[in-house]
Amino acid sequence: MELHPLIPDDREKISRLLSQGNVFSNEEIRVALEVIDESLNGAGKKDYQVFCAFDGDRNLAGFICFGPIPMTEKCYDLYWIKVDEASSRQGVGGTLLGFMEEFVAREGARRIYAETSSSPPYAAARSFYEMHGYRVVSLLKDFYRDGDHKMIFMKEVRCGAMKKGQISFAENGPLCHQ
Repeated sequence: MELHPLIPDDREKISRLLSQGNVFSNEEIRVALEVIDESLNGAGKKDYQVFCAFDGDRNLAGFICFGPIPMTEKCYDLYWIKVDEASSRQGVGGTLLGFMEEFVAREGARRIYAETSSSPPYAAARSFYEMHGYRVVSLLKDFYRDGDHKMIFMKEVRCGAMKKGQISFAENGPLCHQ
């Protein structure tokens, strides 16, 4: 698998990816593409980091979008993560998440937050976050609509809070000393 920062040619591939599986509504896809467009046109370069994962045949296997949370001290939001259905359960999501965690740790991050819905289509996302060490820190009842709660997951990123070996070595040395 190859990871690279977002380039203009990736936009249409991400659009198709977001439409898979009937998870995201048209409104959610529209918002995700607005974020992608902001990142591509430079307006959101400081706000959004977008990376794409490609398989050996140069097919988009998944993407991740994250960025610093304004007015916080070294906290980051995971805005979007999506894996192609053909690449599901092959470690693509975990690789993207690990890459993001490494990236923000290098930036001195303290915490990563990810929010999602409590509705059934998002059960896999909730399970994925929990499997990767994120825990629910807030539940806002009826946030999206009656019966659909906003669930906020969080993971500590400080070196001391990470599991040994979770942060790998970069070209210029270790990201964290443990």
